[in-house]
Amino acid sequence: MTPQTARTRASRTPLSRERVLHAAVALADTSGLDALSMRKLGEAVGVEAMSLYSHVANKDDLLDGMIDVVFSEIELPSADDDWKTAMRQRAISVRRVLSRHRWAIGLMESRTSPGPATMRHHDAVIGCLRRGGFSVGLTAHAYSALDSYLYGFALQERGLPFDTPDETAELAQSIAMRFPADEYPHLAELTAEHVLQPGYDYGDEFEFGLDLILDGLERASG
Repeated sequence: MTPQTARTRASRTPLSRERVLHAAVALADTSGLDALSMRKLGEAVGVEAMSLYSHVANKDDLLDGMIDVVFSEIELPSADDDWKTAMRQRAISVRRVLSRHRWAIGLMESRTSPGPATMRHHDAVIGCLRRGGFSVGLTAHAYSALDSYLYGFALQERGLPFDTPDETAELAQSIAMRFPADEYPHLAELTAEHVLQPGYDYGDEFEFGLDLILDGLERASG
């Protein structure tokens, strides 16, 4: 399909706020948030940029809606599971969604006009913890600890100079070759006995750390 054909088909589809927001998310996923403009968004949905203002008030309103789209993709805690299982699944879902929408990392809690999906998500997490026997205070502590870890890990993972286990091993070996092992013995040990072991994937560290936090919260709630 040529770009012209895509624009023609897009122009035949009625414009709506939902369509504008999903198109904006797709553009940010592809090119990054800094590259998103009303002109490019208008081209993506087949209209002039000014037509977008019938569906989003301004750039802030657009960003509010985009973040709400991201929140809508996160799996809500299941009422059928115990709190620990539900929080674990929710955390894994957050990481999975943020891996698709890396531009959203750091923005998820920044909006002063959150949308319905955002509010529904927060309410469901709080409700899950309260049903699990957490006091209001411990619920606040648990939510803060979990999200600090989730967003922090996602931010760190986004900044890493490798994406695959092979790239990880190649970079570790390259760095190790430049520095004598006897000068940095603990780093050399960790690299040789952990990072360079078959099957190592930095992403596996996520669930290890997550379980430490959940185990600690379980003890605190008991």
